[in-house]
Amino acid sequence: MTDIIADSLTRIRNAAQRRLDNTTLIYSKTIEATVSILVEKGYVESYNIIEDGKKKFIGVVLKYDNNGHSVINEIKKISKPGRRVYQGSNDIKRFKNGYGTLVVSTSQGVLPNDEAFKRGIGGEVICSVW
Repeated sequence: MTDIIADSLTRIRNAAQRRLDNTTLIYSKTIEATVSILVEKGYVESYNIIEDGKKKFIGVVLKYDNNGHSVINEIKKISKPGRRVYQGSNDIKRFKNGYGTLVVSTSQGVLPNDEAFKRGIGGEVICSVW
């Protein structure tokens, strides 16, 4: 597997389409930071770190509305191994008129687009969620 971030986003997308309560992701610091942003923004209920011997996993509890529909309408990987996408601080101000979130990998860590804009830094756009 070459892109574990794309794999993690696909696991979340597939679990939400099947209306599963939770899913398990491969552990990475970047994935943990991305999932923590999804929790902070209200797209995911919660997450925890699962240690199985020497391996680590991230258990993600998905969030649904009152009608049973997933809170995540779309989750998409933007920057890919074959084509990296970078944006400056002025370009990441808003996504979907404030209804969506871009997850940006910056020199100060993995941040949501509004926090990166406040700090005045840009970086590699990992994914978009709305």
